[in-house]
Amino acid sequence: MKIIKEASKSFIEEVDVRQKVFSILADIRKKSDEALVKYCKNLDGYTGNLKVTADDVKKAYESLELQTIKDISIAAERIKKFAEIQKESITTIKEEVSPGVILGHRIIPVHSCGAYIPGGRYPLPSSALMSIIPAKVAGVSRIVACSPPDKTTGIIHPATLIAMDIAGADEIYCMGGAHAIGALAYGTKTVKPVDMIVGPGNIWVTEAKRQVFGTVGIDFLAGPSEVLIIADETANPYFIASDLLAQSEHDPNARGIFVSMSERLAYDVLSSLEELLNGLKTYDIAKKAWEDNGQIIVVNSLEKASRLSNEIAPEHLELCIRNPDDIIGSLQNYGSLFIGNYAAEVFGDYVSGTNHILPTMKAARYSGGIWVGTFLKVVSFQRITKEGAKDLAPVASHIAEIEGLFAHKLAADIRLENGI
Repeated sequence: MKIIKEASKSFIEEVDVRQKVFSILADIRKKSDEALVKYCKNLDGYTGNLKVTADDVKKAYESLELQTIKDISIAAERIKKFAEIQKESITTIKEEVSPGVILGHRIIPVHSCGAYIPGGRYPLPSSALMSIIPAKVAGVSRIVACSPPDKTTGIIHPATLIAMDIAGADEIYCMGGAHAIGALAYGTKTVKPVDMIVGPGNIWVTEAKRQVFGTVGIDFLAGPSEVLIIADETANPYFIASDLLAQSEHDPNARGIFVSMSERLAYDVLSSLEELLNGLKTYDIAKKAWEDNGQIIVVNSLEKASRLSNEIAPEHLELCIRNPDDIIGSLQNYGSLFIGNYAAEVFGDYVSGTNHILPTMKAARYSGGIWVGTFLKVVSFQRITKEGAKDLAPVASHIAEIEGLFAHKLAADIRLENGI
């Protein structure tokens, strides 16, 4: 293994947000709307109505170009279609496993969920589609969407608002940050609480989700975005360079990692990236992220590339190699897989149909991304007759006695004593 470009050891200021978030959440819980309005004003600079009205949504449609609305709708349809395909793969079961003992499970949607849509540097209508549509397809009865006000317009960006509407949000609120998470989790006079919260956000949102977990369910704790690209000499260096930059422009802490089977390709990608970077409008962010966190590594076998990828467990994994099927079976840890030179990660971000809210920070070792199943509960049941209980009761009674749980033993024995 040879390192062509290593991530730098740049200093990142550590901000202790845990106590501050705790205080915000406690304030929301105690003072309800009073605290929520205060934080919206002080942190977001927003003093308007929390709840977005139908008239607000109408104005958003009127303010955007028709092509923008059309493209959001196309993306929404594709995301919906794939979510519906996924839902079809999840089925109820019922089986008589022994005489008089029928076991099974039902699929029940979560009753309500909150979808947090970031709105920091740029509007993110795609995140609205990705979090709301799978919930809608799953059958969630009440979907509450929220996003902070756009710095330019002072309200939720029209593109994000339209995406929320097209995706099927039942309620929309203009609020962001830890205080929005608190409102969704604990409820206020204006915002009724939800059962689970999904969607990415900054360090304040992530910490707030961590602290409200248990009161509500969450998807996962998202960190800076990541891509890892494995490529051989058949790959186009400009394709790879553009995908690394696409990742880098997300955030100064974003990670772009290139694992090359060819040293020549590694240097070609590096020079292509520098060339493309100079023309980017997001030059400053992309440059910092690449300089601080970007890596180029040369390996001499697909086995080593696979092992390295599984260790890193990237959010996005691209395969730009001659025979991708040779390696797919050995890849175990990733959020979403992009196969082939033309499977750009940007397509998954917006329009291919898969979800872009994915695990980061090695969470792909034990979790996948948001999908229709995120909003579905698989709950078991058992139907047991008198005949079935006859075989189960002695075993249950004995194990209960071993564990010292004598009311458990009684509950089994009493059925034996009453006519079994």
